[in-house]
Amino acid sequence: MNALRFAYAKRYGVLVVDQDESAVKVIYHQTPSLKVLAEMRRHLQLPLKLEWVSDDVFNQQLVKTYETNSTVAMQMAENLGEAFNLSDLMQELPRAEDLLDKQDDAPIIRLLNALLSEAIKDGASDVHIETFENHVTIRFRVDGILREVLEPPRVLAPLIVSRIKVMAKLDIAEKRLPQDGRITLHIGGRAVDVRVSIMPTNHGERAVLRLLDKQSARLDLAELGMAAPTLALLQSLVVKPHGILLVTGPTGSGKTTTLYAVNAAYNV
Repeated sequence: MNALRFAYAKRYGVLVVDQDESAVKVIYHQTPSLKVLAEMRRHLQLPLKLEWVSDDVFNQQLVKTYETNSTVAMQMAENLGEAFNLSDLMQELPRAEDLLDKQDDAPIIRLLNALLSEAIKDGASDVHIETFENHVTIRFRVDGILREVLEPPRVLAPLIVSRIKVMAKLDIAEKRLPQDGRITLHIGGRAVDVRVSIMPTNHGERAVLRLLDKQSARLDLAELGMAAPTLALLQSLVVKPHGILLVTGPTGSGKTTTLYAVNAAYNV
């Protein structure tokens, strides 16, 4: 049950957990204002039955309630295709003030889906969401090089990170410690594992999404893009009956992909 928007529930600390014909049960961990209660009664059209819970219980229930929504959001990425363009999408987003006033997290879902789809299409190994004092920068790592792709309004930073935390089933209330998680989704018919790392900084939390495209792991050696002499040298080394083959390089350079391709080709 998610009768309230995720952003609204998180911001005001209220969550609908049960409902019948006579009342709606709402848990809270911070006392809601009279204005918030009035808005909820008007929106839900039923009397409210309030129950206080601890911060931990509230956050656990919040993640549990919106997990289904996140699964739907991830499935939506399957149908993004070429229709989504990041620049066009940013122009379609409401002004930051409007977004917060409406408490509508749907644009955030669309933005993340479009980012992931664009990153896979561009062959990115990582997506960096970096929060600074006055702005947010989103960068893709392609062929080991970071390039900037988007700079959304600074006020959207906590909403973007919170949505990522829900998708990765992380603790959305924990903002002082690093967290790691994983998301599994399909984009354009391709299975993709996303490793999520959240790191607190002086200006807010930063997120790094490591994209592990399962389809790319099935490339054969000839499709890895090596120069012909390099490929020939590698093939001659792999078939030797003894010795050690070291594959080294920076993050995202293709070490794992290379080794999987070697293993698939020679069953070593």
